[in-house]
Amino acid sequence: MINNLYIINIIRFALLVLVQVLVFNRLNFFGFINPMVYVLFLYWYPIKQNRAVFIGLSFLLGLSIDFFLDTMAVNAASSITIAYLRPVIMRFVFGVNYEFQGFKLGNATQIQQFTFLALLIVIHHLVFFTLEIFSFANLLLLLKKTLSISLATLVLCLLFGSLFSIRKE
Repeated sequence: MINNLYIINIIRFALLVLVQVLVFNRLNFFGFINPMVYVLFLYWYPIKQNRAVFIGLSFLLGLSIDFFLDTMAVNAASSITIAYLRPVIMRFVFGVNYEFQGFKLGNATQIQQFTFLALLIVIHHLVFFTLEIFSFANLLLLLKKTLSISLATLVLCLLFGSLFSIRKE
């Protein structure tokens, strides 16, 4: 069972990096919207796993995207930020339920799952574009890119989530 979990996470990691680099970074909706679906790895990663390993994998995820896109570790910094803040976001969204050993993301309500994913995406993109633009003189551009690309990413992540989810009848 544990080996199966590692294999699933390795496959998710590799596929999300490949899909991000080969497909979504080549898309250019409205001239500036490139969805970042690799954030799904940070959403789907098991909750009760070792946090240091999760932060390390998040760094490798962001660094591998940066390697292919030549973005100077902006993705890595954004991914590490999300990995570090994930327990705080989960405590905010799920409340006391998050603290229990038997808690699973699939057992939460759809509203909670949506809120958790949306917060992960918006915080990731806010950190990403703050580091990319690195100027508060362009605050409107920062907000425009953050909100529009977050919305596109959220829609695509929800589509991926519905395509690859296991429905229990």
